[in-house]
Amino acid sequence: MPIISVLKNYNLSWLIKDVSAGIALTAILIPAGMGYAVAAGLPAIYGLYATIIPLLAYAIFGPSRILVLGPDSALIPLIATTVVPLSGGDPIRAIAIAGMLSIIAGGICIIAGLLKFGFVTDLLSKPIRYGYLNGIAISVLVGQLPKIFGFSVDSDNIWDGLLGFWQGVQDGRTNYTSLAIGLGCLAIILGLKKLAPKIPGVLVAVVAATIISSIFELSQRSGISVIGVLPQGLPSFQIPSIAPLKFANLFSSALAIAMVSFTDLSVLSRTFAIRGGYKVDRNQELFALGLANIAAGLFQGFAISSSTSRTPVAEAAGSKTQITGVVGAACIALILVFAPTLLKNLPQASLSAVVMSAGLSILELKGTLRLYQLRRFEFVLSIICFLGVALLGVIQGIFGSLGLALFAFVWSAWRPHYAVLGRIDGIKGYHDVVRHPEARRIPGLVIFRWDAPLFFANAETFTERVMQAVATAPTPTNWVLVAAEPVTDIDLTAADAIAELDKTLCQAGIELCFAEMKGPTKDRLKRYGLFSKLGIENFFPTIGQAVDVYLETNQVQWKDWDE
Repeated sequence: MPIISVLKNYNLSWLIKDVSAGIALTAILIPAGMGYAVAAGLPAIYGLYATIIPLLAYAIFGPSRILVLGPDSALIPLIATTVVPLSGGDPIRAIAIAGMLSIIAGGICIIAGLLKFGFVTDLLSKPIRYGYLNGIAISVLVGQLPKIFGFSVDSDNIWDGLLGFWQGVQDGRTNYTSLAIGLGCLAIILGLKKLAPKIPGVLVAVVAATIISSIFELSQRSGISVIGVLPQGLPSFQIPSIAPLKFANLFSSALAIAMVSFTDLSVLSRTFAIRGGYKVDRNQELFALGLANIAAGLFQGFAISSSTSRTPVAEAAGSKTQITGVVGAACIALILVFAPTLLKNLPQASLSAVVMSAGLSILELKGTLRLYQLRRFEFVLSIICFLGVALLGVIQGIFGSLGLALFAFVWSAWRPHYAVLGRIDGIKGYHDVVRHPEARRIPGLVIFRWDAPLFFANAETFTERVMQAVATAPTPTNWVLVAAEPVTDIDLTAADAIAELDKTLCQAGIELCFAEMKGPTKDRLKRYGLFSKLGIENFFPTIGQAVDVYLETNQVQWKDWDE
């Protein structure tokens, strides 16, 4: 429990900063939590329940000093697309499903943490991450658009949501008072973020909307939706009951939630750790995230993650440790116990504006444009991922993105770069003859470099490329020398392919040799029995030594090569 180390080494001079940062953070936690709950298809109060308990759980088990956990915009579409269809409009059942979803996601995180699976986030490259974040951002914006206009739409994907919104506008369902409040709040949040980032735009917008709604009694006079009086008291311990749903119905959604939440948390945690000059254990992060999600699910909350908007608020307010989160949780609890009517006139449209501003903040337009300018293939991957989220749904899009990431990796290793090498006057080493046509090749020697691990998918390609290099050599080939430094691994399928290649070359009177092969890779060949079969004398420490032996063995004079 990292909290023990924090308390042992706690500097009392930090206390005032942690407390003041916690109070400032509360002003953002309340509207954000409530807004995300409504966006997920749950009553607003459950967003506060999902804020209090995870803050306390992460304060105890989380390795990051100032990371803020709670409801997050990236998870809302994942939760909503599972909860809304399965609950059938029953809010009690929706709460139970959301709670169980959080518990399962938390369990997945804990198991992954215990198994040291913290590396899994490396599978999601930036192009893939940009694609699904853009898809999620559009899902959030489309989902909140009708609520800004004062009505609701039932939809399973972005296109249904857009059609439902357009139909609602055409049918005259727009509440112009709600629209004015929503757009006004959105303008305040985005405007202050741009012009005066130190002023909490969310707090200003929500307070202003609540005051205006109260003074003009907009709920009664204009028919806008407001939060109403919150239930008094703290969340209670409750094991969600979702019968007759089966575990399998929720597992895929929970797995997607676990993957997305840990990816976001890992990136944010490392960012603030670098700023603070300390390190975080990714497996401990997984464990802490899992416990926080389980705690949220057992205390009437829903799945949570790190917050890219509230963590910077805590940092800017002077937060030093996770005591900031504890203070924030305590402040929310005090409001629920002693002032549950404080936010009764808060318009729903203002909460939708909060969620939409968060959705806009996770759009990765600059990053996607940079991919287009610099790496067209990665740009295409990002767009495919985005379309998967938009067309198939968020959950399917997430798993499609993961599959796409693995495919991109396999593709790059399946058709890697390779080169035939020669010497260039005045430049040390051996260089690609395609990139350097002036390079000269040693008669009878093909020096072939393969820039990837050798495994089942590219073993046949490796063999074909070697034989092609032999066939196109300017002189009859006596040796094939594989420059094997880039070959970091050889699996059994590739080893068998090398054995077949050696046999084919031997029949043609050609010797197969290797240079600069790494020790671990060489050890694999020894276990396969291939090292002794090829002959220890056919493995050289450097290309230069191999060339010297070739020149001596085949009686090739330097002057012959220099001509």
